[in-house]
Amino acid sequence: MKRFIGAALAAVITVGASAATAEDAHTWTTEDTFDNVTFAVQNAIIGAGLVVDHVSHTGDMLERTKDAVGSTKTLFTGADVFSFCSAQTSREVMEADIANVQYCPYTIFVYQTPEDTDHVTVGFRSYDEESMQPVTDMLTGIVKDALMID
Repeated sequence: MKRFIGAALAAVITVGASAATAEDAHTWTTEDTFDNVTFAVQNAIIGAGLVVDHVSHTGDMLERTKDAVGSTKTLFTGADVFSFCSAQTSREVMEADIANVQYCPYTIFVYQTPEDTDHVTVGFRSYDEESMQPVTDMLTGIVKDALMID
């Protein structure tokens, strides 16, 4: 099943990381469905031997609460954030700089907007600290596995 989804994803991926905002994020886009992409991301995290600690259904929360905060705008047609940690990678980056504890757990986000329902964006935050390169490498590997990118 994963290979089937992966093959479909690989055919329509916009490859490469790009700055999504001034806060720099590593992002990739695909033309697959939101559900297929979130399924593939969760499987890639598990496939890396990691446990998904939490899935934040951020898009659902923002849609559910928009009236309560005085808004009418729908921001996402889907937006989930996967939180997880790696004992090995965390130990490596925290031995390099103990303050890197502030970044754990690590997250990968998946979202789709009403303005662009043909694309789903997958990504993670950028870390400016050189000592966090192992985390960037791990997250890049998980995203590329999910999207079937070499």
